Amino acid sequence: MGTGDMLNIKGEDNMPKIEVGFPEGKKVSANIKGFTIVTDQPVDEGGEGMVASPFDLFLSSIATCTGFYALRFCESKDIDMEGMKLVLNTEKNPDTGMIGRMELKLTLPEGFPEKYRKAIIRSMNLCTVKKHMMDPPEFEITAE
Repeated sequence: MGTGDMLNIKGEDNMPKIEVGFPEGKKVSANIKGFTIVTDQPVDEGGEGMVASPFDLFLSSIATCTGFYALRFCESKDIDMEGMKLVLNTEKNPDTGMIGRMELKLTLPEGFPEKYRKAIIRSMNLCTVKKHMMDPPEFEITAE
């Protein structure tokens, strides 16, 4: 495969197909639904560090998905979200070197009704990305 060649990942049913390209250096791009996402590796890994790494995007997808469910909850209750903030913190497992724990901490907006505190957390737990991590898909990797 040449540098600009694309790798096709075939979508099933209504799932999107992602085409992966190799534009230059350590950059890898993904084209999904007409959007192009470019990733790079950090400088200490041989990349330019000019854009997020694939792992950064993985973590960001968890945080933004969880944030979407918080946003949707507030919209459904007509709650003003000004000042609301969500932070994802991670802790490495010293034995594996992989992330062993993730904490998603939501700072509620001023005046958030206390009666909805548990409900917004339940809503955030509906995050589709998190659900896929809890029940991971089977991976099949081939080369032709």
